[in-house]
Amino acid sequence: MIDTAPAIADPAPVCLFAFNRPDHTTRTLQALAASPLAAQTYLIAYLDGPRCKEEGPLVAETRKVIEAQTGFASVTLHARDANAGLARSIQDGVTATMQAYGKAIVVEDDIVTSPAFLTYMNRALDRYQDDPRVWHIAGFNEDLPALLDRRGAIFWRFMNCWGWASWADRWQHFERDPDKLVQQFSDNDILRLNLNGAEDLWGQVLGNLRGDIRTWAIFWYATIFKQDGLCLSPCRSFVENIGLDGSGTHCGPIDEQRPKELCQDFDLPLPNDVAEDIGALEALRAHFSYRPDRLTRLRRKFRRLKKRFWGDRGHLKPGDVA
Repeated sequence: MIDTAPAIADPAPVCLFAFNRPDHTTRTLQALAASPLAAQTYLIAYLDGPRCKEEGPLVAETRKVIEAQTGFASVTLHARDANAGLARSIQDGVTATMQAYGKAIVVEDDIVTSPAFLTYMNRALDRYQDDPRVWHIAGFNEDLPALLDRRGAIFWRFMNCWGWASWADRWQHFERDPDKLVQQFSDNDILRLNLNGAEDLWGQVLGNLRGDIRTWAIFWYATIFKQDGLCLSPCRSFVENIGLDGSGTHCGPIDEQRPKELCQDFDLPLPNDVAEDIGALEALRAHFSYRPDRLTRLRRKFRRLKKRFWGDRGHLKPGDVA
């Protein structure tokens, strides 16, 4: 069963989190502005401050990019003088926007979206607003062969933060407390969080506990998980991450990066059955578990570490759990 939502009367604001990459920010904003809903959408940008004197010009240039952006109902900029780091910026900015508007769509400065992205996100926000089982709307998905021939979206436990949305009554439960998670999570919880062993997502909690990293998305995933919440993901991605090009401070380029063919479906069918799609979850597990040989395994592990663990140290996409 599918549902087609009515016209969108009250689009959610878009939170943009930016730092020191003016070219990436330009591409992100241009893609969002190409949406038919952009003219009805409030853009609220949160610009982190430089970590050192040398980063000042890049941050200033990024600010100019945001201030010059047109095509939205309004553009509001909140700029920090000092560097807070991505985890703090996300938590503060999303919380402030949620409190003001009750919902928000969140992107970072290396997310390029399909023109249909805002329509999909708003339709899903409207469709599942009053369903307490749904906690998160994702715009990105891996290119999973089992899903690429399907038109629509699926529910599963997995949270992806490369272009996402939620509501204030869900986000209010967000808590970044690795000590508490270690005390609360059983071995079985950890296994399920790790997609039954396909990924070591729990390792991010432990990395935050040790102070090796400071990230945020693993804690949003854990918050949803503790509530038995579900995340909606499109079968075909509306989002491409352009930040895996070596522009992150601690990250070299990823040689497997290829342009994604983004979904252009403005009337994507949304599921009425709010339950985890076991077949889709198994396809995701197979995608993460694929190990053709030891060398490839080690190289992929290293790349995942680069993509997911540096967090705000390099402002490479916290694909914390993506």
